[in-house]
Amino acid sequence: MSALILEATEFTPKVILDPGSNKYEISGESRPENSGKFYEPLIAWMEQNLTSVKSGITFEFKFEYFNSSSAKYVLDILKQLNTCNSNGCPVKIKWSYDSLDEDMKESGEEFSKLIEVPFEFLSIE
Repeated sequence: MSALILEATEFTPKVILDPGSNKYEISGESRPENSGKFYEPLIAWMEQNLTSVKSGITFEFKFEYFNSSSAKYVLDILKQLNTCNSNGCPVKIKWSYDSLDEDMKESGEEFSKLIEVPFEFLSIE
């Protein structure tokens, strides 16, 4: 199973989906002009690859900002993780946010209510 790694741009976050190193992370800003074009390949990769992972996944979200169209795809990613968890692969989500960014913390809290995977909230100074 190959990794999916995308470097951050001015408008898109860094993405690491690497089963080999057991590292799953999305970080930075997400405000692409076409959110679907950016996120749909990530979701397709997850659908194809996460079904075979049984050892457990810790997925880290380290957003500095995401726009409303990105939020829909973040929820789709979380739903994929929820499915993985339901199918026997333990999933844990780490939601990091700047300690001064209450909106980002609240976004994570809202997402956590929509799925059954445990969230860990990490305030970063």
